[in-house]
Amino acid sequence: MTTLELLLYILLGALVQVAIAAFVVLVRRWRDYLFMKKRMAGLEVATPDGSYSEGEATGGVAGPWRGARAFRVAKREAESPDGAICSFYLEAEDGGPLASFKPGQFLTFDLDIDGVAKPVTRCYSLSDAPGGERYRVSIKRVTAPSDQPDMPPGLSSNHFHGHVHEGDVLKVKAPSGHFYLERGTSPVVLVAGGIGITPMISMLNDTLVHDPGREVWLFYGVGNSHEQAMKDHLECLAVRYPNFNLHVCYSRPLPGDELGRDYQHAGRVGVGLMRQTLSFQVYDFYICGPRAMMETVVPALDDWGVPDQHIHYEAFGPASISRPKRQKAGPTQEQEQEQGPINVTFGTSGKTLVWDPSCDSLLEFAEQNGVEIESGCRAGGCGTCQTTIANGEVSYNHSPDFDPEPGTCLVCVARPKRDVTLEA
Repeated sequence: MTTLELLLYILLGALVQVAIAAFVVLVRRWRDYLFMKKRMAGLEVATPDGSYSEGEATGGVAGPWRGARAFRVAKREAESPDGAICSFYLEAEDGGPLASFKPGQFLTFDLDIDGVAKPVTRCYSLSDAPGGERYRVSIKRVTAPSDQPDMPPGLSSNHFHGHVHEGDVLKVKAPSGHFYLERGTSPVVLVAGGIGITPMISMLNDTLVHDPGREVWLFYGVGNSHEQAMKDHLECLAVRYPNFNLHVCYSRPLPGDELGRDYQHAGRVGVGLMRQTLSFQVYDFYICGPRAMMETVVPALDDWGVPDQHIHYEAFGPASISRPKRQKAGPTQEQEQEQGPINVTFGTSGKTLVWDPSCDSLLEFAEQNGVEIESGCRAGGCGTCQTTIANGEVSYNHSPDFDPEPGTCLVCVARPKRDVTLEA
């Protein structure tokens, strides 16, 4: 090869590289042009960071969307022999991609219920691992308590069970929530009571696939086999994965329920059982269940000496849990006491009260003092408890997922910084 031929080859290679670079730039500019053109036309498209803008989805990179999005119920499936727990499989009506989520997070629904003037907002945990083509929520029908028959049954859960069928379309907000399990290798203990199993199923399914060597323990408390959710699924996982340790507790076993076959322990889930079962090492505890269980298990873990940063929990309903060691993002109890008494005025209710620093939030404080404030997720994710601040200032335990309107706050995750007046 002559020197001239070599120079020609070098020049040709350089021209090819320039042409490729120009082509890439042209494609990007054309894509940006189409994106802006569709936005100007009022259509929704996936933005570069994966989120959705206003309008109707056209697909794109999976990411969270703003506001409510239409989802069709693709399937209903009973999850317990008594039929009280039912799973609803949801597919995006627009055919666009689903936003990813972390195992343990929830979906927020805006439900149009007959006889109710405005939409009812409720949150339900996602009950399967991220990454599928559909979302799944598993909902328990809440009936009136047997000892308090005058109390109304659960409004939203009975709506789902009685009126939401395959093919129906629901308004759904993107996954959110601060109760979730990160992937890793540290041993984890999942503690569930009743329908509190739903976020645990999501955590469990995800962990066993993506962290196959991670030690996982599940303590699941339920009445009996008639009420147990996803029994076959859990037993299959326990057989398939040697790192998964299943411990089911029946508090009211039926005559046909066999110890050692249907359940491993008689009675309720408690820290005493965990102390007898778990080895001596550091675990991360994730707890979800009804008020009675939460008020027993969470403080008992504190008393056992489990470090606060290793205790994660989510309660449903107004489950106030006394945890003197719990860390807060806002001022500590000692700092609040040094500042002097803080007055909280509930303008609509006509009550002015001295703030109790032991309360985790203004919502908990309101409920303890007979002030009713509508709430949903109790984690700053759904916006149901958004309340107007007439005067004063609040701080947040953690940054809420829902962006409150100016002049308002989310009382479920807020604490007063000084004297505050709320329209509640």
